[in-house]
Amino acid sequence: MSAPIRIGILFGGPSAEHEVSCASALGVARALAGNGYRTVAIGVTRSGGFRLVPDAVLAELRDRPAAARAIDDRLTVTGPAVELRAGPRPGTVVVSAATAPGAVHAELDVVFPVLHGPFGEDGVVQGLLESLDVPYVGCGILASAVGMNKVAMKRALRADDIPITPHVAFDAQTYRQADDPEKLVVGLRRPLFVKPASMGSSIGISRVADGDDVAAAVEEALRHDQTVVVEQGVVGRELECAVLGGWRPEASAVGEVRVAGGWFDYQQKYFGDADPMVVPAVLPDEVTERVRELSLRAFAAIGGWGLARVDFLYEETTGELYVNELNTMPGFTAHSMYPKVWAAVGVGYREVVDRLVELARIRYAERAATATRSAR
Repeated sequence: MSAPIRIGILFGGPSAEHEVSCASALGVARALAGNGYRTVAIGVTRSGGFRLVPDAVLAELRDRPAAARAIDDRLTVTGPAVELRAGPRPGTVVVSAATAPGAVHAELDVVFPVLHGPFGEDGVVQGLLESLDVPYVGCGILASAVGMNKVAMKRALRADDIPITPHVAFDAQTYRQADDPEKLVVGLRRPLFVKPASMGSSIGISRVADGDDVAAAVEEALRHDQTVVVEQGVVGRELECAVLGGWRPEASAVGEVRVAGGWFDYQQKYFGDADPMVVPAVLPDEVTERVRELSLRAFAAIGGWGLARVDFLYEETTGELYVNELNTMPGFTAHSMYPKVWAAVGVGYREVVDRLVELARIRYAERAATATRSAR
């Protein structure tokens, strides 16, 4: 009988999406529990330190619903400080005491970085895991970086003739030197959506309608990033589709987000009382298939692997579809769309997680084989 696969769940982090990551980590832990895996939870504090979560704490919180803030308090402040080091065997990493590296707490076969936003979803932690030579779930360094940065992402999509909304982008210095911020958005019709270039979960985003102050929205975005993207709003429906796979990925059912107040903000996403998601979305068959096709094309355009959620704006009056963005580590909370759209086509949460772990190992094995051939 083979030993269980040992999976490290890495979560938390210094980004503004810390709480969301904690909630997602518990969802992943529930899916992995009892599925032939040995799980080790490693919380990344807001200051960037690694903490080993005691098994008893993880089991207690894993098996009961809890608010994200309560999860944050328990998961990232308990347990000893640890560090990750390359393991004694290729393809493994060890979790050792930060103050006594010889004291090994666990040896891991795969790392599941359930990290949202900067540090975790932008290629930074992926680079760390690559340097440690361990299989990890999700997109690699390049796809993560491109998917996280809205400017780079839009360039990649446009290069492959994937429809995107009209937009402009500028950095903080350009904005500060502008005599009139309105001139930076000339040619775009309101409402506008002003966003930090590298942030998720609707953090730092403002909707600017007629008569609203663009400058105030830009200042809010600049609190989170040094580059700002301003998009022309689309009056239509918000659709989402999930992608899962490697060289030949698959697209899920299509879901719709029914929003209040004009757009899907942070509060509605994670702390709203009502479930705003309709799965599957009620759409003409040709629109559903177009969304699924564009999702796969967008995933390929950024060089994706493992998973992504692709978000769309659908303008019913014209029939136009626009790819709004890709999220390379979408939320896995009870409110999250990613598991819901897969469940709608018969792929349950546990199967999704199983496939992601297997995809991580496949990618590692293929890269290892390529490196071996190159060395000969």
